[in-house]
Amino acid sequence: MPASPHIIEKWGVAVVFISRRNITFTYKILFSLFGITAIILSTIGANLPNRPAGTSYQNSTYPLFRYIDDYQSGPKVSAKAAILVDRTTGTILYAKSEHHRRAPASTTKIVTALVTLERVGLEKKVKVSPRAARVGGSSIYLRAGEVFTVEELLEGALLKSGNDATVALAEAVSGEMEEFVALMNQRAETLGAANSSFANPHGLTAPNHYSSAFDLALFANFALGIPTFREFVAKREGKIGQEGGEWVRKLKNTNRLLWAFPGADGVKTGTTNRAGPCLVSSATRDGRQLICVVLMSYNRWRDASLLLEYGFNNFKLHQVAKKGEVVARSQVEEGKRDQVELVASDDLELVVRTEEANLVKTSIRADKLSAPVARHQEAGTISAELDQVELGRVSLLTRTSVPRQSLWEQLKKSFGK
Repeated sequence: MPASPHIIEKWGVAVVFISRRNITFTYKILFSLFGITAIILSTIGANLPNRPAGTSYQNSTYPLFRYIDDYQSGPKVSAKAAILVDRTTGTILYAKSEHHRRAPASTTKIVTALVTLERVGLEKKVKVSPRAARVGGSSIYLRAGEVFTVEELLEGALLKSGNDATVALAEAVSGEMEEFVALMNQRAETLGAANSSFANPHGLTAPNHYSSAFDLALFANFALGIPTFREFVAKREGKIGQEGGEWVRKLKNTNRLLWAFPGADGVKTGTTNRAGPCLVSSATRDGRQLICVVLMSYNRWRDASLLLEYGFNNFKLHQVAKKGEVVARSQVEEGKRDQVELVASDDLELVVRTEEANLVKTSIRADKLSAPVARHQEAGTISAELDQVELGRVSLLTRTSVPRQSLWEQLKKSFGK
């Protein structure tokens, strides 16, 4: 028997996620030995049971998502792992090895920025420590003793991918980098990321430092809901200057899509020898924002562009009901009014293939009520289906209250008949 749909509230929108495909996650444990250093990249080993179209899958770690039918079809990409998500509804439009654990490189900085923005103000001043100043890899060339605001360091981390900036931020938030990393892992867990573990705030290769395309899409999805983060990752260029100093650092965003792809508005690049070229990107057109993740992609700009174009050109946002919109009426027995208007409890929006948009069917259930009726009392549902598969459902609530008739009013009404 098909499972009932689940509804969660996400960024002010009630979204129903229902898997319409058989989804099998295969996980492997890979061991690589380099010289005297053993780096273990572990991947979960679990096979999810096959499930018929229209049923849902959820466990204690994976949030519920709706996979579009035939989500594995789409452009051929070089990336070892990839995912394309419609941010408005959380619908996965394309996925390839999306739950496989991989080195995330500097896409790690999405979580670093998220934890920072949730815990300290932008104007807080930060003195660069010797530890932050000597971090290797991508850098904005901080020097020990320099003072910057959190805002400037976030720009340095998100635009120029400064590893030194992330350590300075970690120390500003938690005092010690290790304590900050613990916060990153806690935050990842609360967001439902089952295949992520962080050992540092910058993404340089380290044991027990990994993520997945799916999890990175989760992080980006949440972070893009924060206006400050959204503003930073959309910037093409910026500049920061050490307090009282003469050296102004010019920052150019490492995300080339901001120049090359129409509508591109974020989010973060990453590259290490182990991770290969990685990119978490976003783009918005006609009010629809898509998130694309490509990992170990030696043609990441092409891969991301192909997937984003595929998402915009082949899928359509179908709005079934808006929150607060009157969509039906219920009959009321023994009330001062015979009917009460019913409104949608939340937005009900679906992403469907463009050619299927006109095939979506709407069903409304309006319950018969007995007075007294409270305002915003649940009194039915509105749902949408395609090919006899339910894609979404939200509750209907009474728009107003309806008092019960007095005995005298009931008698008058009875004799009036």
